[in-house]
Amino acid sequence: MASKSILNKKSLDFLESYLNNAAPTGYEWDGQKLWMDYLKPYVDEFITDTYGTAVAVINPEAKYKVVIEGHADEISWYVNYIADNGLIYVIRNGGSDHQIAPSKIVNVHTKNGIVKGVFGWPAIHTRNKAKEEAPKPDNIFIDIGAKDKEEVEKMGVHVGCVITYPDTFHILNDDKFVCRAIDNRAGGFMIAEVARLLRENKKKLPFGLYITNSVQEEIGLRGAQMIAERIKPDVAIVTDVTHDTTTPMIDMKKQGHAEIGKGPVVAYAPAVQQKLRDRITETAEKKEIPFQRAALSRATGTDTDAFAYSGSGVASALISLPLRYMHTTVEMVHREDVENVIKLIYETLLTIEDGETFSYFE
Repeated sequence: MASKSILNKKSLDFLESYLNNAAPTGYEWDGQKLWMDYLKPYVDEFITDTYGTAVAVINPEAKYKVVIEGHADEISWYVNYIADNGLIYVIRNGGSDHQIAPSKIVNVHTKNGIVKGVFGWPAIHTRNKAKEEAPKPDNIFIDIGAKDKEEVEKMGVHVGCVITYPDTFHILNDDKFVCRAIDNRAGGFMIAEVARLLRENKKKLPFGLYITNSVQEEIGLRGAQMIAERIKPDVAIVTDVTHDTTTPMIDMKKQGHAEIGKGPVVAYAPAVQQKLRDRITETAEKKEIPFQRAALSRATGTDTDAFAYSGSGVASALISLPLRYMHTTVEMVHREDVENVIKLIYETLLTIEDGETFSYFE
C-alpha cells in the first residue's frame, strides 16, 4: 500500500483529546461520549449498555455480525483509607504500578470535580541506605495538602473516590505517540478510524459491523463478556496492546520478541480461531502490511478470550499494537504501527463474506 498517511488532522486531534480524557475502569462514560461523537458521521446507530460499553453499528439490519473491538478503560487507583493525619492510602483499580507512583501528581475525582494531590515519598537524605524500602502498595500514599482526615472529607474526598494521573499526550521524534492510557484508548481510536475509512472509501459491507468499545477490561474482560452476550456476533477481531520486548530488563525467551515500528502483532493462542487468523496474515501478506507474531500460552489476557468463549463460541482473533512501558504514564507506540493495525483490520473486513463460518470442517 502507498505510504501516504491515513491519519488526518481531525483523527490526530481526536486521538489527543481522547487520550487526555480520564476514563478509569468503572467510569468510562465521558470518554465513550467523545468516542461516539467522533464516530457519528460514519455509522448508522449506537448501542450502549448498563455498564457503559458503547457500540457503533453499520448495517444494523444484517443477520451476520462482525465485531471489531477495543477497550475503553484505563488503570487507576481508589481511595482506600484516610489516615488521621490527612494522608490517603490506595488500592488498585486495574493493574496500576506501585513502583512508578512516588512523586507523581494525581487527580482525585470527586463529585465536585478534581482535587489535586501528589504521591509523596520520604526524602533520599532520610532513608536508610543499607536497606532502602521500595515503593509497595501498602506504603505509597497521597498528600492532598490537608492537615487531617476532617479536612480531606471537607474537600469532598472519601473512600471509593477514583484517582488518575493527569499526564497528557505528546509526540517524540515525529512518530512515537506517548501518553498514559494508550492501553487501550489506541484500540478505540483504531477501530473508529476503520469505520471512517469504510465510509470515506464508500465500502459496502455484506454484514453488520459492530465497532465495540468495551468497558472494564482491566479488571477481567468484564465489559466484553457482557456485550458479547448482547450482540451474539459471528466473528470478532479484537485489538489491544502488547509488549515491545526490546527494552531493558525484559527476557525475550519468556516474553517473545516484538518491537514498535515492526508492525501489528498477530496472536497465536487457543482462543484465536485459526482460519480467521490465517485470513488476517494472508491479508497482511497480500496487501504488504508488515506484521509480527506472538504465541500466548493459554489465555490471551485480552477481550479476545471473552468473545471467543461467549455463547456457543465465536470465531475470534487478536491484532495487537506493540507498546513500550505498559501501565506507566509514558506508554509509547509507533505511528506506523497504529496506521498498519487500522489498515490490517480494514483490509481483513473487506475479505469477509456474508455467512462465513470459518469452520475447520468445510
